[in-house]
Amino acid sequence: MNILLQDHISKLKTGIEGFDHIGKGGLPEGRTTLVAGSAGSAKTVFAAQFIVMGISQYNQNGVFVTFEESPSDIKRNMLGFGWDIATMEAENKLAFVDASPQPGEQPLISGDYDLGGLLARIENAISKTGAKRVSLDSIGAIFSQFSDAILIRRELYRIATALKNLNVTAVITAERISEYGPIAKFGVEEFVADNVIILRNVLEEEKRRRTIEILKFRGTNHQKGECPFTITSEGIVIIPLSAIELKQKSSNIRITSGSKELDDMCSGGFFRDSIILASGATGTGKTLMATEFMAGGAANNEKSLLFAFEESREQLFRNATGWGIDFEKMEQEQILKVICEYPEVTSLEDHLIQIKSTINKFKPVRVAIDSLSALERVSTLKSFREFIIDLTSFIKQREIAGLFTSTSPALMGGTSITEGHISTITDSIILLRYVETFGEMRRGITVLKMRGSKHDKEIREFIIDETGMHIGKPFRDVTGIISGNPQHGIKTDLDRFDNLFNPNNP
Repeated sequence: MNILLQDHISKLKTGIEGFDHIGKGGLPEGRTTLVAGSAGSAKTVFAAQFIVMGISQYNQNGVFVTFEESPSDIKRNMLGFGWDIATMEAENKLAFVDASPQPGEQPLISGDYDLGGLLARIENAISKTGAKRVSLDSIGAIFSQFSDAILIRRELYRIATALKNLNVTAVITAERISEYGPIAKFGVEEFVADNVIILRNVLEEEKRRRTIEILKFRGTNHQKGECPFTITSEGIVIIPLSAIELKQKSSNIRITSGSKELDDMCSGGFFRDSIILASGATGTGKTLMATEFMAGGAANNEKSLLFAFEESREQLFRNATGWGIDFEKMEQEQILKVICEYPEVTSLEDHLIQIKSTINKFKPVRVAIDSLSALERVSTLKSFREFIIDLTSFIKQREIAGLFTSTSPALMGGTSITEGHISTITDSIILLRYVETFGEMRRGITVLKMRGSKHDKEIREFIIDETGMHIGKPFRDVTGIISGNPQHGIKTDLDRFDNLFNPNNP
């Protein structure tokens, strides 16, 4: 039965980025969709963007009915997204119906109000513009004056029926009291509407996270569960993880890491479409490795992109110069782009969109992010893992080599939360560790994992000097480096030998 219904219900593309994927084609055409959300969940933006995208992308005119804000306020907010509302109105593609409270207007008497006059105004606006889309924002403003739930349900059903008879696809916004409580304020809205969408703006661990969920599409299919979204300068952008497919190409072509010694440890370098994680405590050389990775690209005339979330641009350029690498010259030659930003300036979803947009515009061969641990500070564990999955899939689909750094919490090593969330989806893992040897602190490096290739499994000394990074000989006499408890094997064996002949040894 459901299959037959799906065949007969066409979908209307909304033009809202990401939504048409989770809606499996868009909104059911010719029906009413309830968009419910708490304050700040972007209900009005969704309703307005639905109308504007219909006009600009699909030549479908629209009518916007406002019950709370005045049309002038709505227009002013729309301009903030770069939407040319004045031209749309002048060309008779967009009409506003003002049902907002007027100054000095007396409250309506519960039980006696009739929506016939409003419906007539909406029908007239639809007729004048030839509209195919209608948004009503927010229906709760008028129903809040009624105490009778039966009356609210009757009038809401009347609106939905009238819009369906006018052959338009409608979005009606409604308020919610809590993020995971009743669907809408009056408890009847979701039963009248054909479709229900919930917008959330949840506070988790002192961090806000917006999500969208399609609760129901009557008679047709849709993606289940919540998807993160954000609001950019162009409107709502939804990030559907279900859009990710395991169809990435696999290349046998290798690119240099920027270090000949590390290339030798990796049997000739990194694969061109691989994701590499460099993990280590602070000061072990992760940023230097990312810097060498950029320089290796420049040496082969490959465009490289570096996102830095812990150090300023001036500090990165100074350090690179100290290692004999001229970032400024590389940028002037347009084979390098460096973007530095504190993670706290925006949400993780906004960072993801900025990274993807920059990659699409600059078209690099290699990308480095220093560091993922900094980005983790501004997100919950769930949103961080979603960020990692989306970003790594995006990079691999474009056959770009990605080097991500991660900071271990303990000075001598140990697994970080970041490392635990990304290690299973990376192609290569490089561990950097401090090694204490007879009162001297040294650094160690090992290739822990490299998919599809043999690699050096020894832990070698990692040296940093004024010319950059160098990889030396293996630590033959030290054990426990990776676990963060280095011990000298020769000394341990002597201790065991002495214990055999120690008469006091029980």
